[in-house]
Amino acid sequence: MLYAMIMAGGAGTRFWPASRKHTPKQMLKLAGERSMIQSTVDRLAGLCPPENLMIVTNQILVDSIAEQLPEIPKSSIIGEPAKRDTAPCIGLAAAWVAAKDPGATMVVMPADHVISPDDVFQDSLNHAASLVESDPTRIVTFGIKPTYPAEVFGYIESSGDSIADAKLPSFEVVRFREKPDTQTAEEFLAAGTFYWNAGIFVWKAKTILEALEKHQPEMFSHIQNIAAAIGTDQFDQTLQTEFTAIKGTSIDYAVMENYDNVFVVEAPFAWDDLGNWTAVPRQKGVDQDGNTKVGKTLAVDTKGTLVYGDDDHLIVTVGLEDCIVVRTENATLVATKKDEAKIKQVVAELEKRDWTDLL
Repeated sequence: MLYAMIMAGGAGTRFWPASRKHTPKQMLKLAGERSMIQSTVDRLAGLCPPENLMIVTNQILVDSIAEQLPEIPKSSIIGEPAKRDTAPCIGLAAAWVAAKDPGATMVVMPADHVISPDDVFQDSLNHAASLVESDPTRIVTFGIKPTYPAEVFGYIESSGDSIADAKLPSFEVVRFREKPDTQTAEEFLAAGTFYWNAGIFVWKAKTILEALEKHQPEMFSHIQNIAAAIGTDQFDQTLQTEFTAIKGTSIDYAVMENYDNVFVVEAPFAWDDLGNWTAVPRQKGVDQDGNTKVGKTLAVDTKGTLVYGDDDHLIVTVGLEDCIVVRTENATLVATKKDEAKIKQVVAELEKRDWTDLL
């Protein structure tokens, strides 16, 4: 039976001021009428029953995520006591799944991606699961065929030769590559054997735990201690102590770059990681002037601008071009699109000033 784990611990600082510590990016309605984490769970409907879903998030988000997802047992929403990157998060989830079903195949995915259509995505996961079932030591990931030389994504280099008789193009992974500079990204695009790394994985829970034991023995030791406490009264305290003691790293560094039996499936579904405000128009659409408007807005002589608010407060823009305007209850952002990367600097400055009510 298939299990799914959703990683939902990100802070989403590039979406400030809408994204805050208690309502980060994955809990916002940035691409539809449902929040991003709700849409991620919806996408799995019929593929994994609610009792086979697990969400790993920040401790402070457990209650609010449970409120958004009442169909998920609250015991399946685990709050990390400290931010330790993706490898410990995945190890914790694999231990949880293995405790329920030692032979389980599991899917791991982020909570904040936009993927469609759902049926194609589910067919793709079933294909990946079949690759794992045919070789339980295999790790399968998904690659997005690049459409431009992106510098903001990690890349997967494939062998270029698909598995014979595979339902979808499926290749052995040669290596994982860091986010490239412009020239390298152009070389990757021209080569035709590189994919954007979607951060979606399918594997046996047992396999990823064994890989962590081999390549990250210290981390695995802490995960083992947590696993031994699953279902006991000591779980919360053990999780607090052992997880906090882990030295965090990404799953790519911890396992993927060192594992010999990794395959990448060319994703047939539409994918968007929705990384910043300028990505929102791709989902919300634009009007005849290139503007994207959310909430009660009035745009005069305004072009190429994102205006994001609510229906209770009118936002009027006059003479703006290629700007971002975001209004929340206690903070408003006005920025040019070309300066969007500086939003992270704003968050850092708020932290420096200890303006915690704005974070």
